[in-house]
Amino acid sequence: MSQNGNVIHELNYVLPNRFYVEIDSELTASFMQCSGLGFTMKKNSYNEGGVNEQERIYLGPVTFSDVTLQRGITDSLVFWDWAWSSIDPARPTTRRNVNIVVFNPAGDTMQCWTLIGAVVTGFKGPQLMANLPDKTSTAAIEQVVISYEGLRVQKSGGGGAMMGLTRDASGYFSSN
Repeated sequence: MSQNGNVIHELNYVLPNRFYVEIDSELTASFMQCSGLGFTMKKNSYNEGGVNEQERIYLGPVTFSDVTLQRGITDSLVFWDWAWSSIDPARPTTRRNVNIVVFNPAGDTMQCWTLIGAVVTGFKGPQLMANLPDKTSTAAIEQVVISYEGLRVQKSGGGGAMMGLTRDASGYFSSN
């Protein structure tokens, strides 16, 4: 630890496989890779007459990136079942608030990203291949793509991922 006046700075970093996905208020899976957390906003630039050294920037609607999660295959079918509910016409599409929680080496929560109104929009099973003697063994990796309608980031984490969401009167999902 280093000390700067009254502020103590601790070494806080993330190790591989120190992030988890929480669904239905339960840590469901550990993933080896998570990509796509974020958003973009449409930017409209306007020049104001007589002001040549600046431009006005107005922000338009937000677009959220799809999140792609990859992990070694396990015996858990939670993501497959969720993905299948999206394409099975006999079952209603299940939207959930999903937490992606990152821990430091001490097990403390570093950050928690909540995907609001999330639904599985892609699933890719592993490439199954015999382990030949001259090849090194590789893990069978599955991939899940999740689309969502909102994003919240906080330092504390977990405990709020809900399933079976319904829209409120204004047409939005709750961020809790």
